[in-house]
Amino acid sequence: MLLSIVAVLSLLANLLILSQRPRVFSDITRIPAHRVGLVLGASRNLPDGTENWQCTYRIHAAVALFRAGKVSHLLISGDNHVRGYDEPSDIRASLLAAGIPAAAITCDYAGFRTFDSIVRAQRVFGLQDLTIISQRYHDYRALAIARHYGLDAVAFTAEDVPGPYRLRSELREYLARSRACIDLYLWPTRPHFLGPQLPL
Repeated sequence: MLLSIVAVLSLLANLLILSQRPRVFSDITRIPAHRVGLVLGASRNLPDGTENWQCTYRIHAAVALFRAGKVSHLLISGDNHVRGYDEPSDIRASLLAAGIPAAAITCDYAGFRTFDSIVRAQRVFGLQDLTIISQRYHDYRALAIARHYGLDAVAFTAEDVPGPYRLRSELREYLARSRACIDLYLWPTRPHFLGPQLPL
């Protein structure tokens, strides 16, 4: 009985998150322009040392949006809580190598999870509208959080990573959507850190 209830609630959470679909864009010519694009962090390399294409494709998407004039500033939000692991700095280095000006990039080093990245974008960096940049399955959840907090947000889809890695990511995301709904509707949640305001 309990498992049935959990399964139904998880299904409802996923349906709620997926209701954001109309605000997720894959066509760069159709996505509305916003000043700031929020690049959601990921590790530059996988545990075995190989390139994490999920991260690489997010960087490609951010560069494409910037070059198309759909964003003019990139906020990179990710995790750097342990020595030697720094998602924002790694992504920043790749953006600089792609020709994005340093003045058009800001790093948020306290984006420990998607919820933190979105709420900090609003409360720390003072954003009221933005474009979220991640893979499609992740965009839905990030967008639901942003819309819950009153942000005028859209999302742009980075290319998906094919094969087993994508399947694992999407299975994790299915569970993460339930956690997101708990954060938003059932249990008062705050980011790990807020700190002083740093308006962009």
